[in-house]
Amino acid sequence: MSDAIKHECGIALVRLLKPLDYYKEKYGSSFYGLQKMYLMLEKQHNRGQDGAGFASIKLDMAAGERFMSRVRSSEQQPIKDIFGKINARINGVEESLEKPVVSPEELKSVFPYVGEVMLGHLRYGTFGKNTIESVHPFLRQNNWMHRNLIVAGNFNLTNVNELFDNLVNLGQHPKEKADTVTIMEKIGHFLDDSVSKLYKKLKVEGFDKQGASLEIASRLNIGKILRRASKNWDGGYVIGGMLGHGDSFVFRDPAGIRPAFYFQDDEVVVVASERPAIQTVFNVPIDAVKEVLPGNAIIIKKSGKVIHEEINTPTERRACSFERIYFSRGNDADIYKERKALGRLLFPKIYESVNGDLQNTVFSYIPNTAETSFYGLVQRVQDHMLEESKAAILNEPKLTADRLNELLSPRPRIEKVTIKDVKLRTFITEDSSRDDLVAHVYDITYESVKPNDNLVIIDDSIVRGTTLQKSILRILDRLNPKKITVVSSAPQIRYPDCYGIDMARLEDLIAFRAMLALLKDNNKTHQLAEVYERAKADMDKETHEIENHVKSLYDQFTDEQISKKIATMLRTDEINAEVDVIFQSVAHLHKACPGNTGDWYFTGLYPTPGGNKVVNRAYMNFYEGKKERAY
Repeated sequence: MSDAIKHECGIALVRLLKPLDYYKEKYGSSFYGLQKMYLMLEKQHNRGQDGAGFASIKLDMAAGERFMSRVRSSEQQPIKDIFGKINARINGVEESLEKPVVSPEELKSVFPYVGEVMLGHLRYGTFGKNTIESVHPFLRQNNWMHRNLIVAGNFNLTNVNELFDNLVNLGQHPKEKADTVTIMEKIGHFLDDSVSKLYKKLKVEGFDKQGASLEIASRLNIGKILRRASKNWDGGYVIGGMLGHGDSFVFRDPAGIRPAFYFQDDEVVVVASERPAIQTVFNVPIDAVKEVLPGNAIIIKKSGKVIHEEINTPTERRACSFERIYFSRGNDADIYKERKALGRLLFPKIYESVNGDLQNTVFSYIPNTAETSFYGLVQRVQDHMLEESKAAILNEPKLTADRLNELLSPRPRIEKVTIKDVKLRTFITEDSSRDDLVAHVYDITYESVKPNDNLVIIDDSIVRGTTLQKSILRILDRLNPKKITVVSSAPQIRYPDCYGIDMARLEDLIAFRAMLALLKDNNKTHQLAEVYERAKADMDKETHEIENHVKSLYDQFTDEQISKKIATMLRTDEINAEVDVIFQSVAHLHKACPGNTGDWYFTGLYPTPGGNKVVNRAYMNFYEGKKERAY
């Protein structure tokens, strides 16, 4: 993705099922859990580079002994920073001891962070909130062990305001109006309620205070707590949590918008946002890693018992397609195949764009996320050329060796045309100087393209078009190609996201700006006010009654009309080459990624009722000139 966007986060939960001395004996280290958590976060570092956090729970600690630890960082290399802090703490304690710690259980009692239950988080910041206060996991402390709650997640809720009001109506006083705090306090409220009711029941049964406290751990119904807490949530989410006594859980939204996978054996239970991370870190085959089903939770009790429970009734599955296009690491077997398919399916449009002149066409990609789609495209070009060669051979009854070689010689011309340099700092405030620096984010391989060549360059998606216009196209034009065809493996991004990705403003999207330009070209700008009034009127309706009114503006134009307008907007006066822009069709997106049908970015068909409210609010903000978040 040439336009950097900040997106969803990543989580990892590791629960050791054996005593620490088991891992010491089998794997040679009492820090087995910590080591695995470090690797789980590193293998998912693509999901969050603005912050990282880690928390651990130690089971069966005596009163007065620390049983919870947490560390967070918003430094430039947050994973390295938090584990550096953990290592420093452990080394500091070790140096202060009069005699070395021998047994793993003694090590657990002495050293911080060495526990059986661990939760890690990677954060991509949104709307400038990159302070340490915004980094997960979040902690809700209480002197009752059972009421301690640690939460981390990958989520955005569309109805935070309503949920905040619900908490206030319950008598709470949340410290801020944010989805993370709201989620934690909602779960915390019903946790407190459940613990209180259990305590009273156990007292009636004859348990003393200490005995009742111990019994609560085994009887606490985590599924019921999550069901009550999430009753009115609208959004995409994967929420991980730990309770002070040792219960833990991960649960997922009913539409399966955000991803979650798990693996369990007799040694460990691990849950993560990405399947390959689990496969690599624990060296297990693909079929050993299962998906947490939409609307379901995986609950690991303090005893080690694992429960798979439906929390909310699953709705139509609308797993995010951007996971396949861009977000997730491409070493997942299915994602790799799907990205190649996205590239292959673009060939017919590309063939038309270059007028079938493959011999004089150079194929390349924008590093690094479009690489796999590029491989798929090139394979399809090869197949087409081979088909043409076979047809020519069959049509010539007498072939000389030279003629046969001539017919078999065509190959796709593949070049590494673009090179992405390290991030250049725009330290000069003058606009002209800053634009010049931006223009040099990418560099080119000189003489890789001839003046009579078409240049086809594939990107995974085009969001804002800023980098394309100010950097990529300008620098590619220096190669003097006849034509530059920019290809997006994703369809046109027309609508804001509200389920975990920082794409909240309509006017930032080049497809939206192209549609506005087409309205102007066709003397239809009066419709902007009409749509604004309809969107405004819907704000007083129940969420499920709201329609996406922005869609009516797009529906007047074909995909091709919008693509052509985008090409016109991207081609500035200083670019000599002809410019064409090709986008994936929604139909081909579904064909390539059949299991991830969440396409609201492209179609405006949101998976929850709150999505329509968000897109209308985003449009109202645009119309009113407000640079505000729509949710």
